[in-house]
Amino acid sequence: MKNVHEIEVKIDKEDWGKALEKSFEKNVKNVKVDGFRKGKVPRNIFEKKFGVESLYEQAINEVLPDAYSKALNDSKLEPIVQPIIDIKEISKDSLTLTFKIITKPEVKVKKYTGLKVKKGEVKVTEDEIKDQIEHLRNQYADIVVKDGKVEEGDTAVIDFEGFKDGVAFEGGKGENYPLEIGSNTFIPGFEEQIIGLKSGDEKDINVTFPEDYASEDLKGAPVTFRIKVNEVKTKQLPEMDEEFFKDLGYDNVETEEELKDLIKADLEVKKDYELENKYVDELLEEVAKNTEVELPTELIDEEVHRMIHQYEENLKMQGITLDMFYQFTNSNEEQLKEQMKPEAEKRVKYRLMLEEIVKLEKIEVTDEEIDKEAEDLAKKYQMSKEDLLKEIGGVDALKYDIEMQKVLDIIKK
Repeated sequence: MKNVHEIEVKIDKEDWGKALEKSFEKNVKNVKVDGFRKGKVPRNIFEKKFGVESLYEQAINEVLPDAYSKALNDSKLEPIVQPIIDIKEISKDSLTLTFKIITKPEVKVKKYTGLKVKKGEVKVTEDEIKDQIEHLRNQYADIVVKDGKVEEGDTAVIDFEGFKDGVAFEGGKGENYPLEIGSNTFIPGFEEQIIGLKSGDEKDINVTFPEDYASEDLKGAPVTFRIKVNEVKTKQLPEMDEEFFKDLGYDNVETEEELKDLIKADLEVKKDYELENKYVDELLEEVAKNTEVELPTELIDEEVHRMIHQYEENLKMQGITLDMFYQFTNSNEEQLKEQMKPEAEKRVKYRLMLEEIVKLEKIEVTDEEIDKEAEDLAKKYQMSKEDLLKEIGGVDALKYDIEMQKVLDIIKK
């Protein structure tokens, strides 16, 4: 590939000797040899006992930054990912390193304007407004005890214990568990068999675990749950009155019609946002079809790594670790990487083609534009401009975002 370059850098005897000496000074602190105090072993004794090779790793770390800087200065290359480093030759007298440097590949964008892509029209129906209002009423509903049978939508407070072949299995027991009928949180077929029961009723429920269930012992296994209904609760929906409107945060709404108008406006904003995202995605897909680029594997791997890190952070917010996720989904890191690879390839291609259009269009971003955008964002997120810039990665990151927005505006037109 034209964008893969191998640069060789030789460390001369003097510099390599200094690096080995520094390595010795660090390593000797943790070494004890009979006849010497800890950290006071002479170098010749140290090398005789442990070999000069034991100093190489630390010494390489000492010379690496300057060697990489020299490789970049001599070659005038601009890497897009971290280099791959290899040791070509090493001895007590010299070191030769090779740096595999990946630069931006050649990108040919054949067409990015006049694309036959149209943004969808925002339409909100009466049914959508009614559904949204019912959703809000359900959110603000009171859960009250019901004297009667369990129906769809009710909450049955149950004790349960699961048995496989007559033996209780681990994790299959619970007490006073509030199960909303229709939530589909239990094994398929479980909730439906509670409908019609009332407080105090007991029943054996027969179900089969799904074939893709996380536990190997329970995959596809028929089991029996012994359950007891302790209490039946139902939702009491709020009245369509000013108290409910205030709960929703609409202090100036007095009638159902006024609420509908506001809900319609909210849905229009949401739909417009979704249609805009869909429109941009379709535009980028169209540009990508007219773009030729050979994607470096290293760049895709770096994007996959970034995506997994972001996914891990999102899981943490839910109190879940990556290891727990692998256990729940019966998967592993390699499978997750493979799953994310197509999206990573798309992101890398989009990024490269948009950066190429920046050059083709000679797009520039002024200091005034950066300053204004920083102030606007800081105001929007209620933070200082300095904190905002630190959060998003600095002025260069903000400049890049503005460039990308300008490119998208050109593609839309």
